Amino acid sequence: MNESTSSNQPGGSQRPRGFNGDAGFGLWEAFEGLRDVLGQGVRMATPRMGRGDVRTAILALLSEEPMHGYQIIQQIESRSGGAWKPSPGSVYPTLQLLSDEGLVHAEETAERKTYSLTESGREVAAAADGSLPWETPSFRHSENSTALPKAGAKLAQAIVQVSRGGTPDQVERAVAVIDEARRKMYSILAED
Repeated sequence: MNESTSSNQPGGSQRPRGFNGDAGFGLWEAFEGLRDVLGQGVRMATPRMGRGDVRTAILALLSEEPMHGYQIIQQIESRSGGAWKPSPGSVYPTLQLLSDEGLVHAEETAERKTYSLTESGREVAAAADGSLPWETPSFRHSENSTALPKAGAKLAQAIVQVSRGGTPDQVERAVAVIDEARRKMYSILAED
């Protein structure tokens, strides 16, 4: 055991020194739960797109002009406002699949493969209905997608500070503020 952590917590995980006893453990456990929830919110804020979305995006982009794989990745990132940057591990296999299906043709030029749509690929791209992946509501509102989890993390930091250094009266008032904030959050969701 070192000076800054204690491992007497169930499961052997570490917690900061000073969180001794049942009350401290309960606070630490609550803080960890809040951090986990906020962390999920941050991960969900950056949409994880499926292979079908990558396919749709590639067909749409190649219907405009031939591109190499890196250009496709850059265009998707640009058009989604930075909210979605597909990995080469999703773009290149999809390009290979489209090539195997006869929808895309690859041509080696200057040490790069440039992809273009075949006639069948143009027909499939033209027949695609629905909006493009970067035009979905999750991308249009991506600028504010991390604001709430960040604000929650800042609140969690303030909670820890009050719990460590606050008087019993201050802790009681802080609990009342948090309870009121929770009620107001739910009332926001209840609005039409």
